[in-house]
Amino acid sequence: MSIHESGENYLEQIFILTKQKEKVRAVDICTALGFSRPTVSVMLRELRADGFVTTAENGGLALTEQGEVIAKRMYERHCILAETLMLLGVSREVALEDACKIEHDISEETFERLRDHLEQHRGK
Repeated sequence: MSIHESGENYLEQIFILTKQKEKVRAVDICTALGFSRPTVSVMLRELRADGFVTTAENGGLALTEQGEVIAKRMYERHCILAETLMLLGVSREVALEDACKIEHDISEETFERLRDHLEQHRGK
C-alpha cells in the first residue's frame, strides 16, 4: 500500500511523540504539526483505514507494525540528512527544515551513500 508525503509526516510525528509521551493524542499532532483538529482527524481516519495507525491500550494513538516501519524509515532519513547538512555548515534550523523536505524524495541509493559517508566521518 502506498502512502503520500503528508501521511509519512504524520507517521513520523506519531513515532517521535511516542518517544516523548505516554499517550499520544490527536491534539498533540495538531500542536506538533501546526494543523487544525479537523485536518488531523481526516488524515488519522485515512491512516487507520490504510492500516498504519490504531488505538493504543491507553486510548491514544499507536502505529501498527506497517506504520512503524515507515515512521522509523522517515525518522532515520530525517536525522541522517539533518546531521549531514549541519556537518556541511548549514545552520541547525535550516538543516532540520531542509531534511524534512528532502527525506521524502531522495532515492534509497543516494540515502545509503549519504549514511555510509556520515558513518565514515563519525569514525574519524
